[in-house]
This record gives sequence, C-alpha cells and structure tokens, in this order.
Amino acid sequence: MTTEGVTDSRTLAEVIDAELRARADPTRAEKEKAYLKSALTHYGVSVPDTRAVVTDAMRSAEFDHDAVVGLATELWSGPVGERPSAAVRQLRSVPIYERRSAAVMVLVRGKGHLSGADADLIEAFIREAGTWALVDPLAGDLAGPLADASGEFDQVLERWAVDEDFWVRRAALLAHLRPLRVGAGDFERFSRFADAMLEEREFFIRKAIGWVLRDTAKKRPDLIFEWLLPRAHRASGVTVREALRPLSPDQQTAIRSAHQSGRSSHA
Repeated sequence: MTTEGVTDSRTLAEVIDAELRARADPTRAEKEKAYLKSALTHYGVSVPDTRAVVTDAMRSAEFDHDAVVGLATELWSGPVGERPSAAVRQLRSVPIYERRSAAVMVLVRGKGHLSGADADLIEAFIREAGTWALVDPLAGDLAGPLADASGEFDQVLERWAVDEDFWVRRAALLAHLRPLRVGAGDFERFSRFADAMLEEREFFIRKAIGWVLRDTAKKRPDLIFEWLLPRAHRASGVTVREALRPLSPDQQTAIRSAHQSGRSSHA
C-alpha cells in the first residue's frame, strides 16, 4: 500500500477501500453476513486483515484530530471516487461492513487525538452500526478509554444508559468492560446502569450485563457475588450464566438457587 504523502481523507479512504476489496472473499462475505444477521454489504475480509490494512495506512501518514475524524467519516459513509459508476453507486447505496469496521479501527487507533467533544460522532456511529461487531469496539475500545481519560464523557454515558436505542444502552454498559476487567473502573456507575436494565428482555442488553459481570468477577468475585445474589431473581438466565463462570462452586450454587426461586415465584 502506498499512502506516503497522502493527506486527503477521501483519497486515503479510497486507498484503504481498494486494499480491502483486493482481499475480498465472497464465500466468507456470505457466511459473515448470515452470522451477523447483517443488513450491510460485506466484502468478506477478516478482522485481522482489515486491521492490517488500517495500521499500514495510518503508519504511512500523519494524523491529527481532524485527519482521524475525517478518515473515519469517509470510511463510514463516504463514496469512493469523485464520479463513481452506476454500479458503484448501487453498491454504495448499502454501507460496507469492512469500511465501517475500518472506520472504527481508525478512531480507536487515533483515540489519543479524541476527547469528550467527539461524543456526538461516536454516538452517531453506534446508532448507525446495527450490529454488535461494530458497536462493541466503539464502546469498549473507544468510549471506555475516553471516559477513563476525561470526565467530559461522564454525562454522555449517563445519557446513553437511558436511551431508547438498545445499542446505545449496550454501549453505556460495555464502556465499563476493560477497566473493570483489570480490577479498576467505576463499578458503582456500571451497577446503577445494570440494575436499571436488569429486567430488560433485549438479548444484547442481558448478554452485555452478564459479560461485564463475568469479566469483573475474574478479579473481584466477591464483589460480583454480593451484587448479584440479591438481584438474581430479577436477572435473565443469559445474564446469570455469564456472571457465574468465574465464581466459586458455593457462590454459583447460591446464585442459581436465588435465580430459580425468583422464576418459581413468577410461574
């Protein structure tokens, strides 16, 4: 890939897009689209290959805040070429998954140039993503580190936690994942968010709560046991199964019993 000296976001996006298309695998694209239940067009490029393309492109060019945001925006939604053919226009009428994945990677790689002032852009991407495969890195790898780095993001997460869009609510939960996983982070805030969403029927919310509880429990099992035990009767099976994995056998038995008693009382 030749990007040395390229400073225009659209041109760099074209180069990245060409590299992605060169790695396209129609069979993989079909399987991945089905697996993700995706409404996007897929080239069929693996995540490691997409990341390699982005890394190569960003290594060869200089980036500041505007360059990071500009490239990510072009990849997320911009057309390729100044005068695309009718066939390309038709293709671009449906967003490309790999372009959007590359856009997320650009933001994550360039997050040192971003701040709470970029929350609207991140939120817009989350709303338009339509799949956990894009929402989760936007939340865990981008919003989470930005929230850790600056109090500017605190009110953003509070707002996301009560949003009507379940993908935005999921992002509010998963923004806590990485710091809690290593024994740090704001568990009090996560617990407030999770408690308010605990009885939701949306699978992706239930799974996210369980995922964060599970990873937090790897370092602080007693904290998660004490939090979940009095709430187990309200939690979904998905949430409980995820959260139990790192806990001791006795803790698992106690939570399963509390969960089952809650199900029995509502039968």
